[in-house]
Amino acid sequence: MIFTSIQFWAVFVVFLTIFALLRRSTRTGMMLYVTIVSLGFFYFANGWLMQTLPITALISWSLTKAMRQYNGSKRKAFLTVIVLLDLAPLIFFKYANIAISGLNDLLVGNFPVMDIALPVGISFYTFQAISYSADIYKNRFTMDVDFLEYIFYLSFFPLLFAGPITRAETFFPQIRHQQPVSERLMYNGLWLIIAGILKKAVVADYIAQYNNWIFDSPLTYSGFENLMGLLGFSVQIYLDFSGYTDISIGMAALMGIRLRENFRFPYQSLNVTEFWRRWHISLSTWFRDYVYITLGGNKKGKIRTGINCIVTFLLVGIWHGSSIMFILWGMLHGMALAIHKSMQHGLMRIPNTCFTKALCILVTGIFIVCSWAVFRSPDINTAITIFKQIFTDFRPESIPAFWTMRPTWLLMMVICGLMFFIKERYYNRMMIKFIYSPWLMKLLAFTCAVQLAIEFNTSNITPFLYYNF
Repeated sequence: MIFTSIQFWAVFVVFLTIFALLRRSTRTGMMLYVTIVSLGFFYFANGWLMQTLPITALISWSLTKAMRQYNGSKRKAFLTVIVLLDLAPLIFFKYANIAISGLNDLLVGNFPVMDIALPVGISFYTFQAISYSADIYKNRFTMDVDFLEYIFYLSFFPLLFAGPITRAETFFPQIRHQQPVSERLMYNGLWLIIAGILKKAVVADYIAQYNNWIFDSPLTYSGFENLMGLLGFSVQIYLDFSGYTDISIGMAALMGIRLRENFRFPYQSLNVTEFWRRWHISLSTWFRDYVYITLGGNKKGKIRTGINCIVTFLLVGIWHGSSIMFILWGMLHGMALAIHKSMQHGLMRIPNTCFTKALCILVTGIFIVCSWAVFRSPDINTAITIFKQIFTDFRPESIPAFWTMRPTWLLMMVICGLMFFIKERYYNRMMIKFIYSPWLMKLLAFTCAVQLAIEFNTSNITPFLYYNF
């Protein structure tokens, strides 16, 4: 399901009209309607594999309800079983074939690789199911939820395909105690949808075409062109994912559900720790609360803190995929976090000046960009080749030709670079001005965003990157 397609928005307008009527009259009817539509979208994206969601929901909800009756070791045993059952489909679909291939290599065997595909959205609803059970186990969430509410929560289609991973404490009170949809929330949702369309359908999809050429064949291009491809992917992955989640949060806002932001100017981060407080916030806080803190967090000394960081981000890498490149990427970020946390007290003594802030942003940015090369490359040789080309075959004379051949690409990159470093308060002011602008201005802004998306539409559109995760 592509949130940036004309077909989707035509369906969404019809859906939203019926939803608004049901929301005013019957909460149960509204939830049933949205659940059926959500499962329909899930079936459209996954075929028969859509069964994984309702089956997971029924098992997880039933066992969690039973867990409430116990304390101590029995309660813990229930949670362990729930987590393992929730993870089982994700592990099977995501890692079964890589396990079979590894077993064949180890035993020189010939076990057949299965013809299976990863269901779109399985990672997001699996993590929401685990967080729901874990929060009940720890008494962070005490509301009694019936099965319709629960499957409505897991299958809610604005969240199902792109996140953000939403906690029960954020979601259920809003559907249990429905308030009229305020104009501010509705127009804030429209702002996010417009921003998401511009990010994803206009810029990210356009610059992705050149980036793909670089990562497919880095030796064919000069060092400068490889550097541009690496910087381009750093822009692409941010706009692709934050754009899709902006649309998700915006659609939920139009339906009267306020969700938390998932990205907050991550490339303005002064260090890696701050980067993960700004990047994919719902995923990083999920791993912090349910993995890092469970391992001991920073409460057991510097060495144990470093180990916990590395283990946590190894799991973050594995969550993204079974490729050795994702594992290496997770290891790099885990080590960077461990090093930063071990040096934190010393770094706090450095004067907090504009120069030191700029230097910190630069150093952090270089690390993040370099790590994206590992994340995006299909294998280690490709990543090494890209860096080798940058440092040994830069060819400055290719810069004028690049500018002549790709002015639109460069212009987009420059505009994005400026927007990435705009102060957050200025961005919020622009959003407030849009919210309180005349409706004709809002309509014009939306029309312009859609028209730009159509103008930049090509046959080589890049699908949402996180569909693969």
